[in-house]
Amino acid sequence: MASLRDIKTRITSTKKTSQITKAMEMVSASKLNRAETNAKKFVPYMEKIQEVVSSIALGSKDVTHPMLISRPVKKTGYLVITSDRGLAGAYNSSILRLVNNLIQERHKSKDEYVIIAVGRMGRDFFKNRGMNVVLDIAGLPDQPSFSDIKAIVNKTVGMFADGTYDELYMYYSHFVSAIQQDATEKKVLPLTDIATSSKLTSYEFEPSAEEILEVLLPQYAESLIYGALLDGKASEHAARMSAMKSATDNAKELIDSLTLQYNRARQAAITQEITEIVGGAAALE
Repeated sequence: MASLRDIKTRITSTKKTSQITKAMEMVSASKLNRAETNAKKFVPYMEKIQEVVSSIALGSKDVTHPMLISRPVKKTGYLVITSDRGLAGAYNSSILRLVNNLIQERHKSKDEYVIIAVGRMGRDFFKNRGMNVVLDIAGLPDQPSFSDIKAIVNKTVGMFADGTYDELYMYYSHFVSAIQQDATEKKVLPLTDIATSSKLTSYEFEPSAEEILEVLLPQYAESLIYGALLDGKASEHAARMSAMKSATDNAKELIDSLTLQYNRARQAAITQEITEIVGGAAALE
């Protein structure tokens, strides 16, 4: 049985740990509020650019663009969004497990796919397994702006145009609520899954629809990636907040259990001392 000093030491260290996890929970809650606001603010822009692209791409059969045309798939690109740090529950593992399983099912050779990793956890996961990571970015701020990821987004879209891969899938954690985040797959390129807008808006394009589409389609693809990153950041902070709350609750339960154990051990020690005193006094009589 552990001594009173050992139990007391465990109680003290557990209390210090719970203070740390409580502080991390509060920090993540604050970051979540900002991240959720940023993700919601981006939605109107995303809906508007989708409406315009849908109006041009689907409204006219004469308008064509390489990003709208499916081609024979010789190589697939996987854009995986994870975090730079752990302590976020199943946030990273759910995404990485999904992508890894799909790659194993779909491909027999490393030459059939490439991986673009956003986040240190995803980069390290794939590189440690010898998988083909062609581009990665780490150290993004908790509230990223488009300028923070502009370079990698441009390269990602550019590699499709250059023929580095023939299709691009994106994987991220979709924020549903503070307690639910879903690992999500979305096809980014080619842009064959553009949803038809329900708004009956008529547009006049100057100089022409083709020239506007030439500029707008890369921006639309970039906005898909940036929107997923904002969504993923909100999910990351929510997952970390929930994980730290669970850790704090578990620490409190452990402290209660250890305190009970400490009191019982202390009571047994006191009882033993009283028994010894009484026995000694009886022996002297």
